[in-house]
Amino acid sequence: MPHVVTQACCGDASCVFACPVNAIHPTPDEPDFGLAEMLYIDPVSCVDCGACVTACPVGAIAPQGKLTDAQLPFVDINAMFHDVPRDHPAQAPVPAVVPRATTDELRVAIVGAGPAALYAADELLKRPGTRVTVLDRLPTPHGLVRAGVAPDHQSTRSIEGLFRQIEEQDGFSYLLGVEVGTHLSHEELAAHHHAVVYATGASRDRRLGIPGEDLAGSDTATAFVAWYNAHPDHAARTFDLSTERVVVVGNGNVALDVARILATDPERLATTDISDHALEVLRGSAVREIVLLGRRGAAQAAFTLPELVGLLARDDIEIVVEGDDLRAVTGDPIVQQKLAALRAAQSRPARPGARRIVFRFATSPLELEGDGRVEAVRVCRNDLVETTGVVTSVQTSDVEAISTGLVLRSIGYRGAPLAGLPFDDARAVVPHELGRVAGMPRTYAVGWIKRGPSGFIGTNKTCAQETVDRLIGDANTGALDVPVGSAADLRRLVRSRVGSTIGVRGWREIDRHERAAGVREGRPRRRMDDVGEMLEVAAHAAPATRRRRSRG
Repeated sequence: MPHVVTQACCGDASCVFACPVNAIHPTPDEPDFGLAEMLYIDPVSCVDCGACVTACPVGAIAPQGKLTDAQLPFVDINAMFHDVPRDHPAQAPVPAVVPRATTDELRVAIVGAGPAALYAADELLKRPGTRVTVLDRLPTPHGLVRAGVAPDHQSTRSIEGLFRQIEEQDGFSYLLGVEVGTHLSHEELAAHHHAVVYATGASRDRRLGIPGEDLAGSDTATAFVAWYNAHPDHAARTFDLSTERVVVVGNGNVALDVARILATDPERLATTDISDHALEVLRGSAVREIVLLGRRGAAQAAFTLPELVGLLARDDIEIVVEGDDLRAVTGDPIVQQKLAALRAAQSRPARPGARRIVFRFATSPLELEGDGRVEAVRVCRNDLVETTGVVTSVQTSDVEAISTGLVLRSIGYRGAPLAGLPFDDARAVVPHELGRVAGMPRTYAVGWIKRGPSGFIGTNKTCAQETVDRLIGDANTGALDVPVGSAADLRRLVRSRVGSTIGVRGWREIDRHERAAGVREGRPRRRMDDVGEMLEVAAHAAPATRRRRSRG
């Protein structure tokens, strides 16, 4: 039996390189493996060797004979493109690694510790003589993999195993708990390194731009996700779940995550690594309905097919689909699958007593209403107009008020300006040329602050390759000045301003502590959300006993 991809891909494409028969590919019209929302295993070409299972960093692949009932729809999904002609090779292109001209020490600082930063570190460490210091203002690394992935999606978090391998390479180090722009200036960081790479992501949310948006009870899905994932910045926040209905504006994967968590029995979440404070609040939640508002139609919904299939497989949540465009004509087979799944959900019997998620397409929020806090969201129905293949929404006079005490917007991220760096406010990115920051020698960008909030975890791999190739090219031509300060000088400077910082061993101790606490409660980990507690735990880290290994 063939193997099957059973969830949204990380975009790392490791499985593609491992496959001996080139049976794994994106859709025929998607040449970029890193940007594809999902990869597909050709059931005819697959020889059932299992190499892809070992290579996949998020456990997304399984033999067909071992699929759960919820995963069975992915058998047909994987088979959709096996006999479709394609204009690009089935094998992902393997970019050539630009070698260093010398093996002299090359010191690079990376600001940010999420996937983009770690993929960039990995690319740099493939070159002999390179040493990388990754800085982050938080005491824990891994960015949105730690703070953005839903707690009931543990398989996605398993990519932390790959990150651990990167962290164990010789030449890698952390300075966690250090904020560039506050504790250190860009100029100071650059003075101690040959180059500085910014991988700070997109930490802000897009606003709705409607009246009442600043009322109490109006918040962001990003903050809600960070709250239930024990992000230190959001641990003390409060979300009033005494309302029976929550409205989420947006219908991307993050919106689906929020809706699913709100609709899930808290005792089911008690076996995950959800934060203790969120679990306590969810246990007292009065929420029975979550309404997802999408400005355009179902065919333009932002959620991915695997996320939708996973949600619809839940037998403990009632799904309601409103709208009459579920039979829209489209030539996109993925969209066809989404619409078919929504039609099936629309016709299935009700689940009395279950919490429910309502998809409302072609609906725009006009105003949040309430006296001091949100009491309702006024919305209007939209007409969908297609012009030269692009569907836009036009507001109508069909207006109603949806009563609710909590509105969470989930309409996209925005990058934030960085101290000392140029910023393109319209695109919310650092202006650059193939990763080189405009007008700033020895300064580079990678990830969402470079390209905007697009792609998946592994998309940062190809993004990092592009940036690092430019950096190494500049090193080879002598364009990178020799640092005036040493690595030891930098650490002394940081200690004088920050006091305690966390390195690789400290992070390992935090990780071990959380996992051990989780095991005692039958959970993957019990997350800490207090910075002081993290520093205290990290201080007990044992000294290194062996040389870290190289993956290069």
